[in-house]
Amino acid sequence: MKLEGKVALITGSSRGIGKAIAKLYASEGAKVIVTGRSETETDKLPGSIHLTVSEIKASGGEAMAVRCDQRFEEQVFGVVKQVQEAYGPVDILVNNAAASVMTTFQEIQVKHFDLIMDVNIKGYFLFIRAVLPAMRERKSGVIINISSGAGAMVPESPRNLVYGMSKAAEDRMSLGLSAELRDYNISVTGLMPARAVLTEGAVAYFKGNVPENWGVGPDNMAQAALHLAQQTPATLTGWVGTDEALRDQTTAW
Repeated sequence: MKLEGKVALITGSSRGIGKAIAKLYASEGAKVIVTGRSETETDKLPGSIHLTVSEIKASGGEAMAVRCDQRFEEQVFGVVKQVQEAYGPVDILVNNAAASVMTTFQEIQVKHFDLIMDVNIKGYFLFIRAVLPAMRERKSGVIINISSGAGAMVPESPRNLVYGMSKAAEDRMSLGLSAELRDYNISVTGLMPARAVLTEGAVAYFKGNVPENWGVGPDNMAQAALHLAQQTPATLTGWVGTDEALRDQTTAW
């Protein structure tokens, strides 16, 4: 039970990478908070925060679902307050929820630009701000920001530029914040998949016709996130890289 007694909050954990991390953390003894906007499944996109929690509990884990639209400060801080009242301070924060609108820079609507930036940057900022006081007070904590290769390279598709811009900013936040918090024994890292991950969202986007190179499931990312969450003290911080690069550094899994 590698995370026994820990309180872990994972955003965007209705499905995909976030759900895989939530389930793995719970199986290793963490009390898991599942957050997101999806409270019910739809025909277009399976999964919900309540379904993730029910699967965790069916496997003997402990979890609670709290709906949150992370664009709004009062909702984010409300989630963290609810968690503290139920379980105590958050030990591990995984910022995973993300938004993307696939269109060109010229064609994207301002409201969609705002959505991407509000979810992918402001939302991460707000959740970190909400959990940070308790982490600083205890001089202990782990913050993992799920990133993307789209932020580190010129995208092959010009329809993904704004999403890549948000992820580049996210990586800069991870690196800068790690330096600010180094003396507080708080690890801040950016974790990105080395290859395209086959999630429910990807299947829905491609309408079942998923490209062959989208064959990697979210489990590798979950294992990497588990390794990052175990740090005591915070020996790895200020790092932005892929799940495969992390695997190459360690024999932890």
